[in-house]
Amino acid sequence: MKQRVISAIVAAIIVIPIFLLGGWVFNLGVVALGILAYLEIVKLKESHGTLPNNVRIIGLLCLVLTILSGFDLGFSSGGITYLAIGTAILLLIPAVFDEKEKYTTRDAFYLTGFITIVGTFLNLLIVVRNQLNGQWVLLYLVLIAVLTDTFAYIIGSLIGKHKLIPSVSPEKSVEGSVAGSLVGTIIPVIYYQMVISSNLNIIVVVIMTLVLSILGQVGDLFFSKIKRENKIKDFSNIMPGHGGILDRLDSLTFITVGYAVIVSIINLLV
Repeated sequence: MKQRVISAIVAAIIVIPIFLLGGWVFNLGVVALGILAYLEIVKLKESHGTLPNNVRIIGLLCLVLTILSGFDLGFSSGGITYLAIGTAILLLIPAVFDEKEKYTTRDAFYLTGFITIVGTFLNLLIVVRNQLNGQWVLLYLVLIAVLTDTFAYIIGSLIGKHKLIPSVSPEKSVEGSVAGSLVGTIIPVIYYQMVISSNLNIIVVVIMTLVLSILGQVGDLFFSKIKRENKIKDFSNIMPGHGGILDRLDSLTFITVGYAVIVSIINLLV
């Protein structure tokens, strides 16, 4: 427990100033997160074979390009471009010419999928943060992730009797999931109305927040399944007591991407 608290304090000391400063400092911080997450994913042995060094280097460059996609010299973000996605897809090509099958098409699709999903998520962090009042929107998304995860764990530990998906995550319960989504919806909705905007219809905000809370739990389960398939408890031990970068960003990944999709739909309908 002591180790877990110390890790959380150290992480807060590093992350909070970067979050508050924004701009190029935040952008570089997000790139650093991406690199650490990439190192965690390429070492997995069950999901893919041992990746050749040249593929690892190309993959890392593709990830960084995806994260910084749409940028100009002033570091203002325009979001994911077809160039970034197309570059990631280029990772499929080396598999064609690898006659020794050290880098298979399965490996290529796995790496390309990871870069597309995580790269898009990290790119969106920058896109949102660089908008007007973007720091408060990011805090809204983080609140959904943290409150949903925390109360799902607490309530699940106290009264959880019905397993959610035991084959993926044996400790998660239906009771915890419902409680997590309730708290992960109510408090962020109040925050959204008070801090971000009261112009958006309250019903729309409630539905959006509830969907994002559920997506966060799906993201948690998705990355848990990757760990279970690779027979590991954590992606790494970079944060003792907490695990790796992907262990901390699992639910936020799906929440952020989901938020971008929902906002795009709302903008189309308004």
